[in-house]
Amino acid sequence: MKKNTAPTETATARYLPGEEIAVLLPLPLAGTYDYRVAEEMTLTAGDFINVPLGARKAIGVVWGKGEGGVPESKLKDVLGRLDCPPLPEVSRDFVDWTARYTLSAPGAVLKMVMSVPEALTPPKPVIAYTLNPKPEPFKPTKARERVLAVLNDGPPRPAAELAREAGTGSGVVKGLVDAGALSPVNLPARAAGPEPDWRLPGPDLSADQDKAARPLQAATKKGGFSVTLLDGVPGSGKTEVYFQAVAEALKQGGQVLVLLPEIALGAQWLQRFQDRFGAAPGQWHSDLTAAQRRHTWRAVAEGQTKVVVGARSALFLPFADLRQIIVDEEHDTSFKQEDGVIYNARDMAVVRAQLGAIPIVLASATPSLETVLNAESGRYQMQHLADRHAGAALPEVDTIDMRAEQTPSQCWVSPSLRDGLAATFANGEQAMLFLNRRGYAPLTLCRTCGHRMQCPNCSAWLVEHRRGGRLQCHHCGFGAPPPKQCPECEKEDTFAACGPGVERLAEEIADLFPKARTVIAASDTLAGPKAAADLVRRIEDHDVDLIIGTQVVAKGYHFPLLTLVGAVDADLGLAGGDLRAAERTHQLLYQVAGRAGRAGRAGRVLLQTFMPDHPVMKALKEGNRDGFLKAEAESRRQAMMPPFGRLAAVIVSGPDEAAVDATARSLGRTAPTGDDITVLGPAPAPMALLRGKHRRRLLLKTAKSTNLQGVLREWLARVQPPRKVRIQADVDPYSFL
Repeated sequence: MKKNTAPTETATARYLPGEEIAVLLPLPLAGTYDYRVAEEMTLTAGDFINVPLGARKAIGVVWGKGEGGVPESKLKDVLGRLDCPPLPEVSRDFVDWTARYTLSAPGAVLKMVMSVPEALTPPKPVIAYTLNPKPEPFKPTKARERVLAVLNDGPPRPAAELAREAGTGSGVVKGLVDAGALSPVNLPARAAGPEPDWRLPGPDLSADQDKAARPLQAATKKGGFSVTLLDGVPGSGKTEVYFQAVAEALKQGGQVLVLLPEIALGAQWLQRFQDRFGAAPGQWHSDLTAAQRRHTWRAVAEGQTKVVVGARSALFLPFADLRQIIVDEEHDTSFKQEDGVIYNARDMAVVRAQLGAIPIVLASATPSLETVLNAESGRYQMQHLADRHAGAALPEVDTIDMRAEQTPSQCWVSPSLRDGLAATFANGEQAMLFLNRRGYAPLTLCRTCGHRMQCPNCSAWLVEHRRGGRLQCHHCGFGAPPPKQCPECEKEDTFAACGPGVERLAEEIADLFPKARTVIAASDTLAGPKAAADLVRRIEDHDVDLIIGTQVVAKGYHFPLLTLVGAVDADLGLAGGDLRAAERTHQLLYQVAGRAGRAGRAGRVLLQTFMPDHPVMKALKEGNRDGFLKAEAESRRQAMMPPFGRLAAVIVSGPDEAAVDATARSLGRTAPTGDDITVLGPAPAPMALLRGKHRRRLLLKTAKSTNLQGVLREWLARVQPPRKVRIQADVDPYSFL
């Protein structure tokens, strides 16, 4: 075998015995390897195959024609083809494109596609039993008669189920099989569920919704690549609008992918989909069991699952006939993957749509600046929903100047917010307090010596989770019980919690409103979609008066009785020097505010802030989103920051700090230069230690017209890091930690 960089071939390319083929393996390797098609074997581009790799076997994909040049004696034969649909040409093109853009090994991207190797072989059929139409004579018993009666009234059943239904043991069923009274039949390993039905009538759309939906339907019916921004205020019914495009894709017989940023966000979304189409969609996220992932991957590849809703990794599923992509909450930063292959699923979804020549819809109440500018320039189409559905009004937004409030020490609910909560509860309505901090307190320190409890693996303080009795690191997962004595001064019972988390806020609320039924909604309290669905049901049934939540409840939910939203620390996201800090804070608070007053009741939003004159706070209070975006765009334009310039971060990491520093300095000395090129660093990352690895960062800034990937490749090729030092590029970085 021989490594090469052969381009993908079309799915019609066939390879006969003795021909050399390029095989891509799901490993972080630079390119493909050459193998020979074995005798009595014919392969096509995209086939999943077994090949020898050193002393072991590996599964790879036929990527195209071999490069040649390998001595005949060293060329190894393909061991066999797997019984699985070939990887479509568009999926292979997508792997290559993603690898080039992110400067990743193509095999590392392919590994995301082949995330469920077990799905590459068909599941074993289930053996069931039915009545033998011509049985041999056998001795009847009451137990045997019950078994026969079950089968006489129903379909074939597996032995265990048959015995259970008949109220007898498995030995009775086995005896009937041995006697020839029952015949075995093979059933599919998992019966196909009902498919979403596009013919079912949806809810009546308003005139504005119908006006926005028609172009989406037309684009889906016509086919071809297009991008449409569906921009609508919270509660305007964006989901029902893009469901019209989903229905059109189903009518055409194709598949649909809907990307959601949070699994918790899917609870009400899944119910809306079920109500609209009469069946549940396929799901793809980390909370699925191995069996569920295997079934979904295979069903998508075979074209059986028509609609998939999932997290960002669903983008790499091998769709047999994808006709439509929806990215809901397109602005959300959780679409950016920060580990492994670093990519933005929103941007890659646009690429996937372009490669597949299909339409894509980007939906948001707070679209990203990049998306807004693309729409304004005409690159994207735009549909706007300016009003809430069914006549509901947008909530009134007020700021609470915390400098003027007489808030008691170690309390975080101001008198003004407390009065608002009391009035809301008195009216029999619900409220939400938003604080984007999990746990009880973000910092624990010793009152005697000032020692701060820090993660041993990261440059981060340990967060107290009092309900679980643990100090936890939210970056690497390290956890430990709170120590009895300070490890620095050895004094006992001297630790103090500093600052509030949602648990501490709930404690304060319990003192202020002891009769209020309160629930905490955070990523560590909502353990998967089922927990989120249970929470939604409790809130909808008015079993909850107050929701105290982090960003997982900031978007997508619709609770008719929720009329008051209070942001406890509205300034939280504005610090840190992140170029998108203001934009992200505006998006998050606007989305949180959008939970209030979504039905016939008036809504109110109270933002506790020490900076009421900050542009973000003023824009939220005045309802001037477009003005804020215009000012933000001008600020970025003057600094030539994205989307008017380009950025790439280079992160150097490893367990040996000296080796990391030496590699970072080498990168600094060999940094590219030019009129439109600036390199900052190296410098310790804000998270200088993460999961036991020391980290240094450099930042490459170029003009928008510069071939940033080309500059990066040439630069990184100049430095050969030691074996335990890793250099990783983050094109279009969102996190600067």
